[in-house]
Amino acid sequence: MYKTKIRGVLIKGNKSYRQITDDIIRPIEGKTPRWWYIAMTISTLALAMGIWAIYITISQGIGRWGLNNSVAWGWGIINFVWWIGIGHAGTAFSIFLLILRQKWRTSINRAAEAMTVFAVICAGVFPLLHMGRVWLAFFIFPYPNTRGPLWVNFNSPLFWDVVAISTYLMASATFWYIGMIPDFATIRDKTKSRIKKALYGFFSLGWIGNARSWLRFETTALILGGLTAPLVIAVHSIVSMDFATSVMAGWHTTVFPPYFVIGAIFSGFAMVLTLMIIVRRIYKFQDYVTDSHLNAIAKILVFISLIMGTAYSTEIFIAWYSGSEGEIYTFFHNRITGSHTKAFWTMVSCNAIIPQLFWFKKIRSSIAMVFIISIIINIGMWFERYVIIVTSLTKDYMPSNWATYKPTIVEVGTYLGTIGIFCLGVLLFLRYIPMMAMSELKAINKETS
Repeated sequence: MYKTKIRGVLIKGNKSYRQITDDIIRPIEGKTPRWWYIAMTISTLALAMGIWAIYITISQGIGRWGLNNSVAWGWGIINFVWWIGIGHAGTAFSIFLLILRQKWRTSINRAAEAMTVFAVICAGVFPLLHMGRVWLAFFIFPYPNTRGPLWVNFNSPLFWDVVAISTYLMASATFWYIGMIPDFATIRDKTKSRIKKALYGFFSLGWIGNARSWLRFETTALILGGLTAPLVIAVHSIVSMDFATSVMAGWHTTVFPPYFVIGAIFSGFAMVLTLMIIVRRIYKFQDYVTDSHLNAIAKILVFISLIMGTAYSTEIFIAWYSGSEGEIYTFFHNRITGSHTKAFWTMVSCNAIIPQLFWFKKIRSSIAMVFIISIIINIGMWFERYVIIVTSLTKDYMPSNWATYKPTIVEVGTYLGTIGIFCLGVLLFLRYIPMMAMSELKAINKETS
């Protein structure tokens, strides 16, 4: 039983079912605001920059990136791992909390699931470009072919990256879409526009809302949630194996799989918090995204931040305890001190120290502070991927191989392009899809208000 005296009200204003429907549909039925066009223009310009960078990469090769013989992975893989981490927002937030029967997820899960789909699409851009020959991407897929006994290496984590990420994208998109079917039917029945009635009618798949439909809908959601939940663990632990199966100093560690999974959930939750604060302010959804929601996410973040700090400490301790000169140099003379000390301490500060401010209720109650810290966390998580990749590759076991690395404008442009893709997806979602699951809000309305 949900105790509002302890955990706070989830839907304010003593809303009727009709009011909930009208509030959630209002952004779709109303006029497009000016800020939306401005944001779309900026996102389109970022996407155009990315298209230019991708064209240069494909036409002239990844030699236009700042990579070299020592640093074969740079911004491409850094941003790939970063986007995959953000892509854990929807699955971790929506599915885990669905399985755990957490009612406060209902106002936020739809946006989190949308972020997952768009972030995974952004992440998929980088491995394809990093191959160098995008037109030969089909070589990595295991299918009967005429190329002779040439198959992918099933022992390679790079191959399983492709399998896990493609599965994750399909499962997340399916879970997201199925959850929207009743809401599409609601818009179909309420809209006066013939075009909208036809489009939303098509996507609602003939939903009529009888008892049998609801029973099957809820059963399907739980089954999909149960099947998709392990993908949260599988995807980022497989990504971590790209590093952990090597012998590079700083990578060859067994802590990477849980460390990567927790880090992905950390960055995903932080991005959800950032987005929902913006949505709450712009669309005046304070009655649905309440202080109790933000407080709950902040408490989760402070707990995960402690785990991140423990992971960093464990890595440093094991590097010292191992007695390996390579590990000791990488951690103590190339990260904690040395040429990458700024990136390392930015990572530690943003991920393990600053989020501890959430212990204070006054900080959790300040929307501005919560918003700032959520952005700081994702900056810190980007620097974490930078520290992991660049510090180990720039200075390996042989000093004769040591090299510096700086991204070129082409790499930066590609990254900006993926930000443009993500923002465009989110903006289209906010404009044409109900941001919250109306049926779920109505289910918790009376018992939590």
